[in-house]
This record gives sequence, structure tokens and C-alpha cells, in this order.
Amino acid sequence: MTLYLTTPIFYVNAQPHLGHAYTAVVADAASRFARLDGREAFLQTGTDEHGDKIVQAAAAAGVDVRAYVDEISARFRAAWPLLQVEPDNFVRTTDPAHVAVVQQILQKVYDQDDIYFSDYAGLYCKGCERFLTEKELVEGKCPDHLTPPEKVAEQNYFFRMGRYQQWLIDYIKANPDFITPERYRNEVLSFLSEPLEDLCISRPVSRLHWGIPLPFDQRFVTYVWFDALINYVSGIGYPDGPDFPRLWAGAEHLIAKDILKPHAIFWPTMLKAMGLAPYRRLHVHGYWNVNETKMSKSIGNVIRPEEMVADFGADSVRYFLLREMSFGLDSSYSPEAMLARRNSDLANDLGNLFSRSLTMVKNFAGGRIPAPGPLNPDDQALADASLAMLGDYRDKMRAWAFRQALEAVWEVVGRANRYIVSNAPWELAKDPGQEQRLATVLNTLLESLRCITCALQPVMPTAAGKMAASLGLEPAVRLADQEHWSLLAPGSPIQLGENLFPRIKGKK
Repeated sequence: MTLYLTTPIFYVNAQPHLGHAYTAVVADAASRFARLDGREAFLQTGTDEHGDKIVQAAAAAGVDVRAYVDEISARFRAAWPLLQVEPDNFVRTTDPAHVAVVQQILQKVYDQDDIYFSDYAGLYCKGCERFLTEKELVEGKCPDHLTPPEKVAEQNYFFRMGRYQQWLIDYIKANPDFITPERYRNEVLSFLSEPLEDLCISRPVSRLHWGIPLPFDQRFVTYVWFDALINYVSGIGYPDGPDFPRLWAGAEHLIAKDILKPHAIFWPTMLKAMGLAPYRRLHVHGYWNVNETKMSKSIGNVIRPEEMVADFGADSVRYFLLREMSFGLDSSYSPEAMLARRNSDLANDLGNLFSRSLTMVKNFAGGRIPAPGPLNPDDQALADASLAMLGDYRDKMRAWAFRQALEAVWEVVGRANRYIVSNAPWELAKDPGQEQRLATVLNTLLESLRCITCALQPVMPTAAGKMAASLGLEPAVRLADQEHWSLLAPGSPIQLGENLFPRIKGKK
């Protein structure tokens, strides 16, 4: 089945930062892995450009709203190549095609009496851009923005979300992997244990003009969630695009935990009202802190993707983000932690292993892959561990356990480094009687590096590409085709190449 994977469309009231970068890197790595695993993958991202906060941000910048959203959206689009993130589609909620689909869906849901007009008075959080219930408040404040909501009374349109509450509860219980990790599934079910209020889906033009007009009442624009969430179908040709049925059948969403409720409750009930099957899975990740402190513009600790890449390189940033955070839990970034991963894991462990292995092949085997003899127990142990790693890696990546997948790879990196020490090829090279043994050791090392290279393709595309070229491998391989030993052709040349990960001195 095709994987259609989406990031949230990022809100353009601020520039890309570490949290956005993590989401994009995870999505890109998961898509690349799907292809490595033998599946087709389609990755969509984009920008969310309507709502109160956008108007406020444009006013603060002293520019026209349209000019503002164009500029910030372009910054998101430009950030992803820096991180080797390659989306197949980039959606903007100001795109005419998206606007048309939103209005078409609104009219359909309105015509079937799932949208109604009513007076409403409630507690409105500008940060969330939605009404909050008393139960959601913590000491009278929004728990996410730590500000008291405003009391707002006005007429608006509402989506009969409560009509689909029991259906959603039953669906979540019948599909245990619908929301992952499990803690977020439990959080959603807990929320649904209370009566679900209907969803306010409009704002009066008198209060907010920057939005998509309701097709059945031009006095109102669409509320941000009933606009933004629809990008997941508008971007792939809903309702009658040729690719839509195939892509939607494999739809999986990736989000941060702060937007769990809209994606796990609002969106499935909207889809049910639209007559569409739910997405397959919702993947929820935690927050990144900086030096154990929440990222904040006022504190001045916001980390930008371009800064990380400039200091450490895209491959190192991707590796760090996927290795450091256990998916679903919070984690903390610091330049010191990034530097340690770069110099220890990448320069010392992987880079040194690759460099000295190929150097020995150049010096002791004429720069060509030597033909192995029979494997002794030490050789066989490394061979077995390398092949077992590919299977373990595949299982962990399929389960979105990126950190554990990379830990499995690095166990083999460490084992291969110890194998070099215990077999001392430089000593074998001094004894003509050990020529066959030397060839076996070098071949075993190269085969283990082939397995490592295969596993690293989704995580570090550039470095893995260089490793593959050095080993004479095809640039795009299938994981299933690599889960065998002795695949390298004896006599084929290797290319030494440049140092993959030079050590970096400390950064401020």
C-alpha cells in the first residue's frame, strides 16, 4: 500500500524553528524508509495562512497580510532543502484550489444539516484560535498559552461534531493503532468520555476578514481548523483527482502533541460527515526544549534550522534529531549534545570505521573488494549481527521507533570497530601466509559496511550516498535485497573518498 504521509501545515505567524525541523525530518525519513522498504511514498507539507494571529503578525511587521504570508511561506519552503527534506507536494491554504475544496466541503456538510447557525457565548483563546471549556482551563488560564481567555458572545456557525462522538469512540477502540503512541490514544479516549460539544467553525467578517468566506453566508469566514485540516485532502485532488483514492487509502498524519485534539477528534468527525473513510494512522511526537528550557522568542533560545545546518551539517542534524528523541516523548536540544553526537557517534564511530576500513582495502588489497575465504566464528558473528540488525532496524522503523532503530545500527558499528581491533588486518598484511585470512577480514568489514549504509539511507541521505558510491553500490536499493551476505562482487573497485564526518571544535 502507498504511504501518503503528511506533516501539519505550519502556521506562518512565525519562522521555521527546531520543532518544525524535527517534524519535517521525521516525515522525510519515514517516507524514505517506506521506499527502502519496497513501498511507494508521497510526502506532503505546507503552510497554514489564515486566522487572527496571521493578521496580528502582519500588522506587527507593518506589511500587507498577503505579502506577509507569501514571505513566511517561502521561508518554510526554503528551509526543507537545507535539511535534505524532499516533499512531493507543498500546500498553501491560500491556494485557489484549496479554497475551492474547502468551500465545496462546507456546502456539502451544510446541505446535510451538519452545520447550523446559533448564538454563542464562550471563553476564546487567541493563541489557540478556538473556544475553550472551563474544564480545559488551568487556574483560569489556557494550559498551552498561560493566558486567561476572553469572554466572547457572538453568532456563529457550528459543526454538529457531537453527532459523531460515539462513532469515533467505537472506531478508536476497534483500531488500536489509529493513534500512536498509545499514551495519546488514551488521552483522546479520556477526553471523549465527556460529552463532546459542537465545533464553532466560523468567524464574523466584522471580527476577522482574512479567511475563506462561507459559501452559504458571505458575512462569515471559515474558522482556521475547518480550513487547515482540509489540506490533507485538497492537496491530493479531492474529490475526483485520479490519484486521490490510492493516496487517501494510505494516509498517515504526523503532528506534535499540541494539536492532538483537532487531528484526533475534529478531523475524523469532519471526515465522517464528508463521507470519507478516516486516515489510517495519526503519529504524535513530543516537544523539543532547549537546554531543558521551553523555546521562547522572549528568552531568545529559539533554534533555527539554517543555524544548525551551518554549524553541524544536514546529515548530523538529521541523525541527532532522530537519535536523541524517543518518538512521542519530549527531549532537549543543546549545542553541546549535538556536538557530542557529531564527534562521538559520527566522526569517531562511523566515520573512523568507514575511513580505516576502505584505507586498508586500498593499502592491502589494491583498492578492490577481496574474495573471502571460509568465515571463522568471529567473522560469522559480525555477519550474523549485521544481517540481524537489518531485520531489527526494519521492525523498529516500521514502528516509528527511530531512536531504537539507530541504536541497533550503532551496535553493529561498535561491533565492527572491535572486530578491526581483534583481527588487526595491519598485522595480517605483514605475513604472506595470512593473505587469505586478510582478504576474509576485509571482505567481512565491507559487507558489514554495506548493511550499515543501507540502513542509513533514510536518515542521512548525503552521507549514505557517499558511502554507497565508495562501495560501488547502486544509489537506490531495497532493504529486502540487502538482507543477504556476500553481495559485494570480489574484484570490484572501491573509492576512498573524503572524510565523511570531520571532527568539529566546540561551538558557542
